[in-house]
Amino acid sequence: MEVLRRSSVFAAEVMEVFDRSPTDKELVSQAKALCRDYINSRLIRAGVSWSKPEYNAPVPGGKLAEVSTILLRLGDELEYIRPNVYRNIARQLNISLHSETVVTDAFLAVAAQIFTAGITWGKVVSLYAVAAGLAVDCVRHAQPAMVHTIVDCLGEFVRKTLVTWLKRRGGWADITKCVVNADPSLRSHWLVAAVCSFGHFLKAIFFVLLPER
Repeated sequence: MEVLRRSSVFAAEVMEVFDRSPTDKELVSQAKALCRDYINSRLIRAGVSWSKPEYNAPVPGGKLAEVSTILLRLGDELEYIRPNVYRNIARQLNISLHSETVVTDAFLAVAAQIFTAGITWGKVVSLYAVAAGLAVDCVRHAQPAMVHTIVDCLGEFVRKTLVTWLKRRGGWADITKCVVNADPSLRSHWLVAAVCSFGHFLKAIFFVLLPER
C-alpha cells in the first residue's frame, strides 16, 4: 500500500509539473518586468540619466532573464533595420508628454493598431520598442514619472489582449524559439515585416490622434 501511495503521489507531482502554466497575473507581471528592463537598456544606450532605482535593477535571473536578453536582441535587430522609426515617437505622433491621459491614449492606440491583423512575436517586439522609444522621449522632456505610466499601460494591454495568446504558447519563454536554430534570412524577413507594419500604423495613429492635438 505504501509503494502504491508513493507512486500515486509521484504521478500527481509529475502531472502538476506538466500541467503547470503561468497565470494571467504572472504573465502581466513578467511583461512589466521585461518592459522595465527593455526601457532601462534603451535609456542607457541613449545616454539619458535615470534616477529611479527600481528601473536600474535587471530582470531577475533564470528563464525570464533569458527572455529579456532575447527580447532586447530582437529589438536591436528591429531598430537597426529602420533606426529612425523607433526614435522620437512623441514627435512622430505629435503629442504632448505633459499629460498622462494623452500619453496613455496614444500608446494604447498604437498598441491596438500593431495587433489589428493578429499577434506575432515580431509585433510583440515592436510593441516593446515603441514603449522604450516613448519612455526615452519622456525622460528627455523631464517627464520621468511617465515611464511608470508606460510600463503599467503595457501591462494592462498585455492583460487584455495578449495573455490568452501567451498562455497558448506556454508563456514568454516561447520567444526563445525565434532565435534558436533560426535561419538569419527568415528572421530578417520577419523583422522587416514588423517594421513595415509599424510604418503603416504610425500614419494611421497620427490621424486618429489629430483631433486631440
